[in-house]
Amino acid sequence: MDENQLAEELRLTVGRLVRTVRTADKMPPGEAAVLGYLDRGGPLTTADIAQQRRVSHQSAAKAVKELLAQGLVRAEAHPSDGRKVLLHLTPTGSGRLAEERRRRADWLGTAINDVLSSDERKTLEAALPLLSRLTTHLNGE
Repeated sequence: MDENQLAEELRLTVGRLVRTVRTADKMPPGEAAVLGYLDRGGPLTTADIAQQRRVSHQSAAKAVKELLAQGLVRAEAHPSDGRKVLLHLTPTGSGRLAEERRRRADWLGTAINDVLSSDERKTLEAALPLLSRLTTHLNGE
């Protein structure tokens, strides 16, 4: 298999895995993504979130509006630019995100245990740093 075939197989397989794992979610993917960005990156503007997610500002704003209405995110004036609003994860939002992550991890962990042998689990574990390096490179970090 050449590198292009490997790349296409990796893209298809990882994409299918991510979509399948998301079926365990109780929250729409856009909302979960916003909570994740706020959890990892601290307070952000809607524009920051849109840029990081590579979606339109309108799409990010829709998810933010829902999260604000549910009390999962709170907004405050930007300290240096009064035209902007900084979004913060609330304790309720943090708890909801932890619940979503736990649900995904439990579901995927059970599948890993049910389907993969001990040696296969070790191979999967050994592949994680490689996938992480590829992701870092593709993100330009």
